[in-house]
Amino acid sequence: MKSIAVNDKTRDKISDDGRPSWDEYFMSIVDLISKRSTCLRRKVGAAIVKEKNILATGYNGAPRGLPHCLDIGCLREEQNIPTGERHELCRGLHAEQNAIIQAAYHGVSIRGATLYTTTLPCSICTKMIINAGIIRIVYKEGYEDKLAMQMLSEADIELEKFKGKAI
Repeated sequence: MKSIAVNDKTRDKISDDGRPSWDEYFMSIVDLISKRSTCLRRKVGAAIVKEKNILATGYNGAPRGLPHCLDIGCLREEQNIPTGERHELCRGLHAEQNAIIQAAYHGVSIRGATLYTTTLPCSICTKMIINAGIIRIVYKEGYEDKLAMQMLSEADIELEKFKGKAI
């Protein structure tokens, strides 16, 4: 895995005229996307970007047309399932999954793209990211998922913890 100190790259620095870097710009957008989340536990947003163009976005929530956890309650809360465990026992999709699915649904190739996300992807999302051909991930916060980190390293996906400031 290529680990990069965000402040060492010119694309991550605020320009002399005070404009946000591209990473700051897209991370601000994923913060806004996360506000659409219907999850009671965590608000996550994701955007898939290539050549400075947003290809697809996603937030965590129930599949299209199904009741939202905001409306019917959280299955994971009802069963006292800790965060980061037993992802299959949830009505919702993760933001990264929804973004990848949206790209596929609309016939948009995301090979070679960057994924911007508010939260480090879990191991399930990581497998989808690898197979979708995403080559770089920029995330704001993370939680311990050793398998996800190992797979990202093995797949040589560039992983960057965002150290800038969302606008």
